[in-house]
Amino acid sequence: MSKQLHIISLGCNKNLVDTEVMLGRLKEYELSDDVANSDVLIINTCGFIDAAKQESINTILDIHEQRKENSTLVVAGCLSERYREELALELPEVDLFTGVGDYERIDALLESKESTFSDEVYLIDGADRVVTGSTYHAYIKISEGCNQQCSFCAIPSFKGKLNSRSLDSIAKEVESLTKQGYYDFSFISQDSSSFLRDEGVSDGLIHLIKRIELIDGVKSARILYLYPSTTTMKLIQTIGDSKIFHNYFDMPIQHISDHMLKIMKRGFGKEKTNAQLQAMKALPNSFVRTGIIVGHPGETDESFQELCDYLKTFKFDRVSLFDYSHEEGTSAFDMPEIDDETKAKQLETLQAIVDEIHQEKLQAMIGKTIDVVVNGESDEHEYLLSAKAVLWAPEIDGEIYINDNEVENFELGKVYQATITDVAGSVLMATLK
Repeated sequence: MSKQLHIISLGCNKNLVDTEVMLGRLKEYELSDDVANSDVLIINTCGFIDAAKQESINTILDIHEQRKENSTLVVAGCLSERYREELALELPEVDLFTGVGDYERIDALLESKESTFSDEVYLIDGADRVVTGSTYHAYIKISEGCNQQCSFCAIPSFKGKLNSRSLDSIAKEVESLTKQGYYDFSFISQDSSSFLRDEGVSDGLIHLIKRIELIDGVKSARILYLYPSTTTMKLIQTIGDSKIFHNYFDMPIQHISDHMLKIMKRGFGKEKTNAQLQAMKALPNSFVRTGIIVGHPGETDESFQELCDYLKTFKFDRVSLFDYSHEEGTSAFDMPEIDDETKAKQLETLQAIVDEIHQEKLQAMIGKTIDVVVNGESDEHEYLLSAKAVLWAPEIDGEIYINDNEVENFELGKVYQATITDVAGSVLMATLK
């Protein structure tokens, strides 16, 4: 009987790719949802902000409580990398620790039963991944680390400086996945628009786009996590001209006030940031997503109101709101914090604005015919299929329900045309053509 493996991936999709690399190295194990009967249990942790750190700790303790005697509990990833000494002392429940540089050596780690922290940057090159969660879509990590110095972010302190993969390495991975039937790709990193800057190339994403367009089998692609000061107008136009890459722009601006952008060390002010966003929005069938941090130290009533006004005016297609997390090792850590009550009120105010615009965007789609991909049965009802717009990124941009009584011989992962008929809460309803 093969050994049982239970693996949990916490945090971002970049973490998910690393988890899939570990699965590729552990194919001799049988994946199991049963914690109590698994021989090896791996938790790939997130250590970005307080909420993520607490989730990681809670997951470790919960899995330990459920596991059987003589099983091996492994903690990997960002939390382990960031707090390696502290965790080793405070979590005797864990058998093995590893950080962010040894995913491809997880099999050797389990065999040696020794905790390992590599000082080398892990760039996936040549790794045999086991893609999870989809039969048609895969995330492609294009670089590791970050050269930015944002006041609120500790990632460079434990992920290191920017290290880009080669174009050849990325292309080979995409080619391999297309041969397995994958046709939709999201290219990700901590700062995607800085790709190849560590090699002296200022607009590396343009080279990436041109290279990926040459690969047979790639039908759909998008780039996640653009950074304002490293995104150029030429890049925006290149995406707009592409037949493969959607006019999908995911650029977390964090704020719009010049006062706050300077404090946050974002490198760009309001005028240049707005010019980029307007250029993205002007492209046909564009979709613009952003992220905002609420309650960063130094925020004034005036700068907060400026942010509110900008969100109401620009009307992003999607906005993710994040409560400021006071992280050691960041320049904002030494600044006086805004009190929790004020932050909560700010978050509530922004959420109301974002929700109203989101609903407006959804209502505007009624009557439109768009390309969708069917993912399977919805969680809402057995007779409702769950789909997403091909344009959207998986999981984060929304869901479309389709009544499967109206569908005959549909195929999961296949692209169909659908007409939007209604909005139910925050979910679109549609019929296939």
